[in-house]
Amino acid sequence: MYLLACEKTHEAIAIDPLDHALCLQAAKDKGWTIKTVANTHHHHDHIGGNGPVISATNAKLVAHVEAMDAIPNVDRGLNAGDELTCGELTLKIMDTPGHTMSHICLYYEGSDTEMPALFCGDTLFNAGVGRCDFGGEPSILHKTFEEQIFLLSDSVRIYPGHDYIENNLEFTLDREPDNQSAKKLRDKFKSGLDAESFISDIGLEREINVFFRLDEHQVRVGIADSLKIDVNSLDRQKTFICLRGLRDNW
Repeated sequence: MYLLACEKTHEAIAIDPLDHALCLQAAKDKGWTIKTVANTHHHHDHIGGNGPVISATNAKLVAHVEAMDAIPNVDRGLNAGDELTCGELTLKIMDTPGHTMSHICLYYEGSDTEMPALFCGDTLFNAGVGRCDFGGEPSILHKTFEEQIFLLSDSVRIYPGHDYIENNLEFTLDREPDNQSAKKLRDKFKSGLDAESFISDIGLEREINVFFRLDEHQVRVGIADSLKIDVNSLDRQKTFICLRGLRDNW
């Protein structure tokens, strides 16, 4: 979960504030006023803290327009291209189906002093992507990546809904054993790098996240060997879908 604030007005947006007590205490400690609660999607581990946060702050609740039936008491349904403002802070809404069919990501375009950032819920993880077996569809998730995520600048920092980076790096190396960038980062975590405070970006994901590496020969050959299929049958979409299936059972 994430808490973002306008530096001038101290008005804040809480994204998927499951641990409501921690969220409220953090806002209090910083002198921030939570004006908006934003849910990336309807799964309980993302909406479970809505009620207490809203009761304590009278914040407005926003979510994907098609998730309004699944998330109680949404005040505003969001569509692709909408903007979410809080003081002088603005987030652009991206419609990113795949993990669920009504999932949003929130994009901050950056400033003179801040690099851009993507608050991506369960669409994109550090070195991985979201599951699709709880109301999603791998082919749709692939389309989301091809048409939106892969097009983002290398400088975009990513803030996912969960952090599985160490295990995800092991999966990348299981699929692409010669990936030196993934090896080096895995070794840094083994040497004490703190996964919880680590922030990846799109440029790094292109190197360490096997779901970004759909054209790599070693990745495709490994899939063909694992699934006993013709490597020449693998295009980008099928490679992505096969990787998602392999990761589900890995």
